Amino acid sequence: MKALAEIGFGRAVRFGLLTVAMIPYRLALFPQVRSAWLRLLGARIGRGAILHDVRFFNLYRRGFGGLSMGRDCFVGDECLIDLAEAVSLEDQVTLAERVLVLTHTNVGYHDHPLQKQFPPMTAAVVVEAGSFVGAGVTLLPGIRVGRGSFVAAGSVVTEDVPPATLVAGVPARAVRALA
Repeated sequence: MKALAEIGFGRAVRFGLLTVAMIPYRLALFPQVRSAWLRLLGARIGRGAILHDVRFFNLYRRGFGGLSMGRDCFVGDECLIDLAEAVSLEDQVTLAERVLVLTHTNVGYHDHPLQKQFPPMTAAVVVEAGSFVGAGVTLLPGIRVGRGSFVAAGSVVTEDVPPATLVAGVPARAVRALA
């Protein structure tokens, strides 16, 4: 019951409704059907976008109204997308398998002993047009991946990525400029 007191009755109802609304999405065999269903739930998804077995969480905060995908985007299997704040994938963005997109951090309930040192934070994530995010990458809240950039597999992106840049590592650092 502590969780209910923390988020409130309205958000709890919204969570339940969106959880049920995700059943057809989970059962859909074809990416085009998944895209169409998410559009019905409020997401803005461009033509030619492909979503494989993607999981969304924190739906009770903004719902799918905070999800924007441009045309010809590809989101691979087992990606996790946090919708506590807006997530924008511009045209021709690829998220490879198991990418984690975080838009919030929170150590726990409001009375958690670490809340004073690490208060909750939310910030939108933007991946600009023509970028590639490799398998197993973590994008932290507030990150902007610049246009035409490449984020190497397994990287943890803690700072904005400049346009046309290859980054790699934990934390991700610029390796070289891309032509």
